[in-house]
Amino acid sequence: MPFLFMNFNNHLITKAMKKSAKITLSEKEMPHQWYNIQADMPNKPLPPLHPVTREPIGPEALSVVFPMELIKQEVSTERYIDIPEEVINLYKIYRPSPLYRAINLEKALGTKSKIYYKYEGGNYSGSHKANTAIAQAYYNKKEGIKRITTETGAGQWGSAMSFACHHFGLELLVFMVKVSYNQKPGRKLLMNVYNAKVVPSPSTMTVSGRKVLELDPDSPGSLGIAISEAMEIAAQDPYTKYSLGSVLNHVILHQTIIGQEALLQLAKTDDYPDVVVGCFGGGSNFSGIAFPFLRENLVNGRKTRLLTIEPSSCPKLTKGKFMYDFGDSAGMTPLLPMYTLGHNFIPEKIHAGGLRYHGAGVLVSQLLKDGLIEARAKMQRECFEAGVFFARSEGILPAPESNYAIAGALDEARKADLEGVSKTILFNLSGHGHFDISAYEKYFENNLPDHEMTTEEVGTALAKLDFPD
Repeated sequence: MPFLFMNFNNHLITKAMKKSAKITLSEKEMPHQWYNIQADMPNKPLPPLHPVTREPIGPEALSVVFPMELIKQEVSTERYIDIPEEVINLYKIYRPSPLYRAINLEKALGTKSKIYYKYEGGNYSGSHKANTAIAQAYYNKKEGIKRITTETGAGQWGSAMSFACHHFGLELLVFMVKVSYNQKPGRKLLMNVYNAKVVPSPSTMTVSGRKVLELDPDSPGSLGIAISEAMEIAAQDPYTKYSLGSVLNHVILHQTIIGQEALLQLAKTDDYPDVVVGCFGGGSNFSGIAFPFLRENLVNGRKTRLLTIEPSSCPKLTKGKFMYDFGDSAGMTPLLPMYTLGHNFIPEKIHAGGLRYHGAGVLVSQLLKDGLIEARAKMQRECFEAGVFFARSEGILPAPESNYAIAGALDEARKADLEGVSKTILFNLSGHGHFDISAYEKYFENNLPDHEMTTEEVGTALAKLDFPD
């Protein structure tokens, strides 16, 4: 091929790629390491404390409920950690995930800004949760574990862990927050398809569950209660371990493949985000897309804003207090330094069940305290409105959780237009909403209530705690 023709042909390919609505990577381009933000944090997180002695604890204290390899990842400060080949092979079923330029959304909004979204709903679980479920099931299997217990809110995590455990030959017991268990029967059935046992929480199966039901027989449950139940069962059997779908350092580590892929994909467009947005429950999907870009800020001097959106009904980052608190309701976990509303807090029955958690992950909490990331709270109806607007433009029905990220991205685009500038905005579309259609039905019927937790209510919840700041 003559050089001039080849050069012209490459120019056409590059030009077409810049205009493409879908930016993909080949399997060979998929990252083979997870990125660990602890290597680059200017201030390392405070240590976990023993729930009784209030003294710092080491990795050995976690061995009752977690396999040792995950404990090592929990405390590691290595910048990159290799992804095992067996995990890579399962990832390849759905990864690399696509990055989309939301051209139709931009047109519908009338914005000068460019909006991209990383779509994590195209796997068996319908959400980003598969990225850590596969890894956790693998490490448990390697250490001879026979059964895993876990909790789930909206059901995305339970669905992800169900298939992963079945693939590796592990039994799975899922405590599903009761309000979501009743709202989303499809999720429970999907977990059954993947051979998991699903129990509404609080339940009569555990001491912690029975205590909750004694005080409130109609308790809607919470992720904190479900965590207590799952941990209680796991602690009774050496061949059973507990698994968590967000919050913990190793979970966030596994999710960073999202942001690492996004960096490579945006490089193909010669674009780079001014702001990265994710919804917030415990921290996994926001951290997954944001932390590789935060590394670029910390190491290479980039100036990307990292913004997370949480529900106004569960505003731990925007109204909570940074302090030591339990990760569960019964006080079985170590005390963790986090932004929290108090481990006994029971959130309102919003449909974004994955965001109904009282505390924030340790890493996100420290980074917010240091001013390296931003947080904002939004009402449920506004976020559903954003999700419907997105679906009508881009053709994907978002999970209720993802609607919060969409609403945040739309805010950023509108703000840029008012300022007369064009921004590049990236958000994580963490999952699809096919199992949440009843929530959209309530939205269209104008029967989806809004709730904002007041500062006074937060103060009342936190006043019941007595932990070291």
